[in-house]
Amino acid sequence: MRIQLNERELEVEAGKTLMDLRREFRPDADIVIWNGAPMVEDQALSEGDRVVLIRRGEMPDSGELEALMVARHTPGVHERVRRASVGIAGLGGLGSAVAIALARVGVGRLVLVDFDVVEPSNLNRQQYFVDQIGMHKTAAMADNLKRINPHVKCETHDLCLTPSNVPVVFRDVDVLVEAFDRSDQKVMLLESFATAFPQKPVVMASGLAGFGPGETIGVRRIGRGIFVVGDMVSAAQPGQGLMAPRVGIAAHMEANLVLRLLMGEEGR
Repeated sequence: MRIQLNERELEVEAGKTLMDLRREFRPDADIVIWNGAPMVEDQALSEGDRVVLIRRGEMPDSGELEALMVARHTPGVHERVRRASVGIAGLGGLGSAVAIALARVGVGRLVLVDFDVVEPSNLNRQQYFVDQIGMHKTAAMADNLKRINPHVKCETHDLCLTPSNVPVVFRDVDVLVEAFDRSDQKVMLLESFATAFPQKPVVMASGLAGFGPGETIGVRRIGRGIFVVGDMVSAAQPGQGLMAPRVGIAAHMEANLVLRLLMGEEGR
């Protein structure tokens, strides 16, 4: 029967077990992962199983790194997402967190767009560091993502999006993530992208300010292929700022929705 060991196909005889594999191929492995879950007890192998053997603290070579990084993924996810391309319009509190989540998932290509630089007030909720203050957000985010997952290709555009350049910048993406602050920018992006690519889904956000209950943030579908994450009410305004926990909830719901779309789990 055929299985995968550290993301490489392997033919094994019937009756082989997890611990048999460890003894034969990696006796010094501290962690044995079977179909996405760490195992302590032995387990008989079946056709199509995925096994990863890891030694704690050891730096793998570049060829093995990607396989070990996705060891805890649900089986079948990585093959799909590594071929995908996702656009992210805006790299603030939402966009920067979405980018990191998708890089950790292993999305093959991210198209990152923002015209701003990192400044101190961003650091209460955006995924940057003090020593990146003054850097363009596109460059700072690309650096951070490279450190997280060097196998993800980052295409950056340090520019202000307009109706004329939206179809050019995002022409090859499978899903577009809207992560703007202003409502007029949101409308412009949606209209421009939907007109050029009516079959491609858009994931948007509305209503995530303050520190209200996280469970009020949900996903709503408006029209074909348009999904909105948020509570639709809590706008940033005097007395109600943008803060990391609630922004992070919405950002990761956006990222999870993108993953579901790429996996064909959400109707478009």
